[in-house]
Amino acid sequence: MILENYYRINQNRVLVSRQQASNFAKQIANDFNPIHDVDSKRFCVPGDLLFSLVLNHYGLNRHMRFVFSGMVNDNIQLIFPDSDAHELTITGDNGKEYLHLERHGEATREPGVIERLVKVYVAFSGQAFPHILVPLMEEKGVMINPDRPLIIYESMEIHLDRLDLEDPVLNLSGTSLEVQGKRGKVALEFTLDDGGKTVGHGIKNMVLSGLRPFDAERMQEVVEDYHRRMQQGA
Repeated sequence: MILENYYRINQNRVLVSRQQASNFAKQIANDFNPIHDVDSKRFCVPGDLLFSLVLNHYGLNRHMRFVFSGMVNDNIQLIFPDSDAHELTITGDNGKEYLHLERHGEATREPGVIERLVKVYVAFSGQAFPHILVPLMEEKGVMINPDRPLIIYESMEIHLDRLDLEDPVLNLSGTSLEVQGKRGKVALEFTLDDGGKTVGHGIKNMVLSGLRPFDAERMQEVVEDYHRRMQQGA
């Protein structure tokens, strides 16, 4: 995976085009969420791409937390501050905050280690819908709006026992969905194994909007449409 194909940078300002964002979502993350389509009115850059760009730019620490506070579109230049601080905020050239990063502990900038972690995390993340989220929604008796499905990446954290990752494998270890009216908070917990041993753990948090009572038939239509988009490479 060559991240340079999915963004442009000029003096610490990062710009992601609609095509680059869409290509990353579909080709790397296996994510066919319509909001990553080049012609989407609600287009936004995938959170997994922002996560990958941060690691590529700042390196990997043993303890990291990412909080996403806004949807990035193709007109936003992201400003990556030149800083070694434990906490920093990535803003846009419009003055808005888009990502807050907390990092602690030993760090590495080894490209191979970062790429291996990014690949397994992004692959795991791309499995969330429908494989994980649909059973969760059915269990709670709710579903996203089938006409305007919206799943938002809220935050993620990872904690590693060591950084010399050689062949990491990321496994789902727990799931939960907390319903709050028409919004739902999803937590996906995971462990990271390497060489047959668990070397880390983390959690990904997402927000579901426009919740309504679960309708198996309508949900199946959404799932089938998603699979159709995957097959067509939409």
